[in-house]
Amino acid sequence: MEWEVVIGIENHVQLTTESKIFSGSPIKFGAEPNTQASPVDLALPGVLPVMNKTAVDRAIRFGLAVGGKIAPQSVFARKNYFYPDLPKGYQISQFEDPVVVGGALTFGYEKDGKFVTKTVNLTRAHLEEDAGKSLHEDYHGMSGIDLNRAGTPLLEIVSEPEIRSAAEAVAYCKALHGLVMWLGVCDGNMQEGSFRCDINVSVRPKGATEFGTRCEIKNLNSFRFIEEAVHVEVRRQIELIEDGGTVVQATRLYDPDKKETRQMRSKEDAQDYRYFPDPDLPPLAISQDWIDRVKADMPELPAVMRTRFIEEYALPEYDALILTSSKAMANYFEAVVAKAGKENAKTAANWLMGDVSSTLNRENVDIADSPVKPAQLANMLKRIADGTISNKIAKEIFGDMWAANGDDENLVDAIIDKKGLKQISDTGALEAIVNEVLAANEKSVEQYRAGKEAAINALIGQAMKASKGKANPAQLTELLKKKLAG
Repeated sequence: MEWEVVIGIENHVQLTTESKIFSGSPIKFGAEPNTQASPVDLALPGVLPVMNKTAVDRAIRFGLAVGGKIAPQSVFARKNYFYPDLPKGYQISQFEDPVVVGGALTFGYEKDGKFVTKTVNLTRAHLEEDAGKSLHEDYHGMSGIDLNRAGTPLLEIVSEPEIRSAAEAVAYCKALHGLVMWLGVCDGNMQEGSFRCDINVSVRPKGATEFGTRCEIKNLNSFRFIEEAVHVEVRRQIELIEDGGTVVQATRLYDPDKKETRQMRSKEDAQDYRYFPDPDLPPLAISQDWIDRVKADMPELPAVMRTRFIEEYALPEYDALILTSSKAMANYFEAVVAKAGKENAKTAANWLMGDVSSTLNRENVDIADSPVKPAQLANMLKRIADGTISNKIAKEIFGDMWAANGDDENLVDAIIDKKGLKQISDTGALEAIVNEVLAANEKSVEQYRAGKEAAINALIGQAMKASKGKANPAQLTELLKKKLAG
C-alpha cells in the first residue's frame, strides 16, 4: 500500500522584548536559576498581570507579514493543568480568540532533483506565556525547578496540516525561522529555546481524504532533528498499521541517539484544560491606528524583495528565494552588487550560493560575521569580469581573503600582485603555450581532427597546467580551436 504523510506544525517563537509578557521581570538567557521570577510570574496573592505592549507589536508585525487578519479584539484565557514548572497552576494563553487569524507562508525546497515552491496556510498565531524548566541533572538524584523562563513572551504559530514530507517540514520551519528573524520579532536562537517546533505527524492511504491518527513530537530544536524525527515517526506508524496495529494519539519525544520517538503521554486520556477567560486581563483591543503604526515601521518583506531581485537584477526565482532566506544574506548580496555593479549580480548570486555559503557552513560562521567583506568580494568579481583573474584563481584568492580576515577593500589586488596570479591574456604568450601543448600531445590532436571533439578538453587541461592555471580560459580555447582547424 502507498501512504501519504500529513504534517501540521506548531512553532513557539520567543518574542524580542526586554521583559516578560505580564511583568517587568528580565528575560536574559543564562541567568542564575530563579533570579528572574517576580511575584507576578508566580501569581502570588494580590498581584495582577499587565500586558507587555511590545509583545503585541511583535504579534501584529508577524500577522501583517504573513497576510493574516489582526483581530480587533482578542481574549486571554487560563489553560489549567498541573506541572512542577508551572508555578501558577495554569498558563495564560489565547484559545478561542487569537490575536492573528489565518495567513500563509511560501517557501522553496528541492524535490526529486528539482526546485519547487509551496505555500502553507496558517491557522492562527496567538500570544502566551512560557512555563519554567525542570532540571534533572547535577542535583544528587533530585530534580530542580528553574522559574526564570516562567512568563517569557511567546507567539505560538500554528500551520494547517498541509505539509506532506520531512523535506517540506524542514523547509517550512527554515522559512518561518528566517521570517521571524527578518522581522526582528525573534532572535531565532534554537539552542536557547527561542524557536521551538512541535510536529504533528499522521499517515493515511494515498488517495484517502480522512486524516489518520496523529502523534505530536514535542520540542524539536534543530532542523536536522525535525527531518530525522519525521522520518522515524512516519516509518513507525506505517509499520504499526501494516502489522495490524493501531496508532494511538499521543505526545512523543524524539531521541536523536537511539533514532526513535518515545511516548510521553497518551492523548486519549489527556486532561481537560478547562479554558476560561482570564479574569485579571481585559480583552486585548487593537485599533487600526495601532496596526498602521506597526506597518509603517516594518522592513521590506522577503516576498517583496524576491520580486524586486528578479526584476531589478534579472535573477532566477531560485536565486531570489535563496538570497532572501535571511536578512543578513540579502543585505550582503545588495552590498556586493552596489559595488560590483548590476551587470555582476548573477555572478554575485552564484558565489554567495556556492563558495561563500559552503565556506560559512563549514566554518560555522554567520554571513553577517564573514571574514570576507562585501566590498572585497565585489572587487574580486570585478577582477573576474575584466579578465584579470579566472574563476579558478578566484577560488584560491577567496580562501586567502578568508584567512586574512581584514577590512582592506584592495585586498584582492594585493593578493594578486603578491602571488603573481594575474591571468595570462597576452596572445603571444598563450600561443607559445598552445604550440608547446599541441606538439607534446599528438594523439589528442589526431583524435580531435578525426571528429572526437571531446579530445580538446585534454588539450585545454594540459595548457592550463602549463600556465599554472593563469591562462585566460576563453582565449585559450579559441586559440586551440583555431590552431587545430589550421
